[in-house]
Amino acid sequence: MIKFVLVGFLGAILGSFAGAQIWRLRARQLVEDKKAGEKVDQKELKKLSPLIKKISKDRSRCLSCGHELKWYDLIPVVSWVAGLGRCRYCKAFIGWTEILLELVMAGLFVASVAFWSGSLTDIWQVALLVLWLASLVLLAILFVYDLRWLLLPDVINIPFIILGAIFAGIKVCLPGDFSKSLMTLFGSIAILSGIYMMLYLFSKYRYGEDKTWIGFGDVKLGLGLGLFLGNWLLAFAALFIANLIGTLLVLPSMMRGKLQATSRICFGPLLIVGFLLAWFFSRQILEWGFLIV
Repeated sequence: MIKFVLVGFLGAILGSFAGAQIWRLRARQLVEDKKAGEKVDQKELKKLSPLIKKISKDRSRCLSCGHELKWYDLIPVVSWVAGLGRCRYCKAFIGWTEILLELVMAGLFVASVAFWSGSLTDIWQVALLVLWLASLVLLAILFVYDLRWLLLPDVINIPFIILGAIFAGIKVCLPGDFSKSLMTLFGSIAILSGIYMMLYLFSKYRYGEDKTWIGFGDVKLGLGLGLFLGNWLLAFAALFIANLIGTLLVLPSMMRGKLQATSRICFGPLLIVGFLLAWFFSRQILEWGFLIV
């Protein structure tokens, strides 16, 4: 129990960290867009501009009043609950994103350790677990950022791919059938990234850069997800789940006329949900898959 409490608390801390980085990333994105001559929301830029500071001077602040937060304002879950979700200084509502990130990340960390298939006395399994937990932090940032602003920033996507490549490299080199592991890894990448790459290139060639069927950020995200899953059956399951959830969410809005066929939707969060379900239910999916195949 102590182990799970500590792991859960670590997850909550990193969930809080992820929530803070999301706003910092957005602030820097707005500045870069403005420099590039793109139209930005000046009100949002003014609100987030205090977050753009050197690392040595960077401190967490309330987004409403700009007050620098103390350490006791930043205790995961506890500070939010104690203040009823409001800033201690201006009483403005903080929002649900922060508390949900902390709780979800705590749950994912505990579940990851509890259901880890390898032995945690093996140094390579410990290394894989650390890489996996680090990837969850990046996925949390990507999930919320794409959900809010329909963008998967490279500054998070690329490190996620790098972690996935290291993870896949270690797994392939572990004792077992090397050629089989390599083949199923390539299959996983082809399904979660290759298919989207073809859709992206075809639609870009046919309709232009601004009317692609899928964003290139989703192609990069799919590459990282494919590297972590490392199995074509799990990749297929993740893709199927993501598209199924997307259909169930989007179809009612299209039928009511609220969404058009050309409307943009954030597909990154759907991919991440499909990926997590495929990961945590991998044993069942593989058993069903092998029975079918």
